[in-house]
Amino acid sequence: MNHKETAQALMVYARQQWRMLSLSLTFFVIGSAFEPLVPALFKKLLDSGFQEGLKYPIWVVPIIIVGLFLSRGLSNFAGAYTMSSATSGIVLAVRRDLMQALLKADAKLFTTISPGIAVTKVINDPQFAAQSLGGSAISLIKDATTLMFLVGYLVYLNWQLTLLSMIVLPLLGLTVKLVQKRLAKVGEAQYQAQQQLVSTVDDNARAWKVVRTFDAAAFELDRFEKQATHHRRMTMKQVAASSLVTPTTQVVAAIGISIILTLALWQAAHGAQTVGEFVSFITALLMAVSPLRHLTDVYQPINGALISLRGAMELMRAPTEPDMGTEEMPKCRGEIQFKDVWLEYEGAAIPALKGLNLDIPAGQTIALVGSSGAGKTTVVNTLLRFAYPTRGGITLDGTPIDSLKLASLRRHFAVVSQDIVLFEGSIAQNVAYASAEGVNREKVERCLRAANLWNHVVTLPDGMDASIGTNGSRLSGGQRQRLAIARALYRDAAIWIFDEATSALDSESEAVVQRSIEDLRGNKTLILIAHRLSTIKNADRIFVMSEGQVAEQGTHAELMARGGIYAGMVRIQAAD
Repeated sequence: MNHKETAQALMVYARQQWRMLSLSLTFFVIGSAFEPLVPALFKKLLDSGFQEGLKYPIWVVPIIIVGLFLSRGLSNFAGAYTMSSATSGIVLAVRRDLMQALLKADAKLFTTISPGIAVTKVINDPQFAAQSLGGSAISLIKDATTLMFLVGYLVYLNWQLTLLSMIVLPLLGLTVKLVQKRLAKVGEAQYQAQQQLVSTVDDNARAWKVVRTFDAAAFELDRFEKQATHHRRMTMKQVAASSLVTPTTQVVAAIGISIILTLALWQAAHGAQTVGEFVSFITALLMAVSPLRHLTDVYQPINGALISLRGAMELMRAPTEPDMGTEEMPKCRGEIQFKDVWLEYEGAAIPALKGLNLDIPAGQTIALVGSSGAGKTTVVNTLLRFAYPTRGGITLDGTPIDSLKLASLRRHFAVVSQDIVLFEGSIAQNVAYASAEGVNREKVERCLRAANLWNHVVTLPDGMDASIGTNGSRLSGGQRQRLAIARALYRDAAIWIFDEATSALDSESEAVVQRSIEDLRGNKTLILIAHRLSTIKNADRIFVMSEGQVAEQGTHAELMARGGIYAGMVRIQAAD
């Protein structure tokens, strides 16, 4: 996206706030209209007060002056308040759409964007852009209208000298245009440097245990310092370019003002103007310098805001997760079939799945085993439609999963993996996560008991209302795993997937999770993915995968009797 496209996208949101923006414009115009009244008052006082004498009481003068400034101040306050209300409304709408885009984005997005960058694009970028554009809009409206009224008054006083002042405008425009090109270039470089800096901090916040385990604090600090130094260098280049605008335009404006001032003095000396007219003209001219200077300063914040907003808008335009299904599946038995399924990841040398055939009857417990890269996790990704087969088909209860709406498909799955993700909040809120019925405390307790976590919950001062910390940091590894099982139990899905759910647990915690799995046997369709083969001995059927295909299948006893790949894996683990 370029600046024009970004501005057009922003205008869609600005139109939603047209009432407040129009009100803000009105207040600022009213405030600007008071500006010429100050030099006009000076003209009246000098021409009548000192020559003819005032025709009204002298105490009226301070009341008029205070009234003028009070009215202007109130109008500007009202304009600034309504502008802030409009910009905050725009930020809210942009953030809502950004969050919606993030939640619906295709899975590929999360291979290219870190959580820290996502936070920056959704939270920081819209706020920074709104503040910069809001401040610039206030300056543009207030200073432009002030300048317009002052120039109008100058034309009224002496149109010849006012027109003469316009000769500097082409030179002023050329100066600003040259600086704008430089600002756009260094502004983009500064934004990219900032994104790299955010990504580095995000890495260290997420992987702090790895950093300390590898004693990599010095390495990470050096990496951060290099990127921070680069960011500072780009920031200083941006500051240098933007700071060049003001002195350059001021010099150009000073040339025009000095010419006009000289001619005005010449006219006054030859009696072409009264004292009041001369003072009024010079006062109005000098008052016009300030809004003119402010107008030359607005490009840098506008440029920075559009660069930040462009990054956010690119996230909003990210491809959404395909959902071409049209059918609903209110109830599910849990029968799954893979029929000659091929899948190739983009950029991969070999297919992840090669003509895979799986037949999983409803209510059975099956296990997928094999070395890393054999395609086990890809099976789960295709079932949940995070990945899409290039050939073949997958059915759920005889219905092609591609024909089902994503929400209808996924509500029948409960996934417990080794990478447990929990949310900020209480134990009860995590168990009843995203439930339409809300937190049913009796059901939460049943699920916690079934997951063998209730004995721990009752020892906490706040019970199920106790906070679990960031991603369950206040719980042990086994407790986090059991909480994930309780969350899945609350969902009451027909198909359960345990993806290496016990690989990171100690023997005691593994035994607890294993009991939870045994409790589900026969009631749900269970898909167990495990490297630790002792956990899947009781499965109704074991599929041994190799290079995206099923190399062997059968019960534990059958596969051991065959003496093939599975038997060799069992012997190796037994020896270990």
